[in-house]
Amino acid sequence: MAKQPKRILVVDDEENARIGLSRLLAKEGFHVDSVANGFEALNYLREQEVNLIVTDINMPEMNGITFLKELNRSYPRSNVIMITAYGGVESYIEAMNLGAFEYINKPVKIDELKSILKKIFKETSH
Repeated sequence: MAKQPKRILVVDDEENARIGLSRLLAKEGFHVDSVANGFEALNYLREQEVNLIVTDINMPEMNGITFLKELNRSYPRSNVIMITAYGGVESYIEAMNLGAFEYINKPVKIDELKSILKKIFKETSH
């Protein structure tokens, strides 16, 4: 029986970043959906379970840190990778204290992401 591909939700207000990251993950064999902000992500998660959430930190309306806090309330076992083009020590510490699995800078490097995905899913193939 074939394994189901892992489902990843990409949350990023920048359309090009969202599409690019989604394509990259799909090429790696994941089932990928994407939304433009934290509110859309929370609505999506009410309907669909995911194995991983990759979210930008700097987004209008609900930033990634606020979204992570909401995830902790409603979906406390979520695997989350935070991504940002404007990383700072404070947001890194806050994200990690809130339970983010990893925090990486944009532009996302495929090798770095693959390494993190292996750690999260503890497997070498999908």
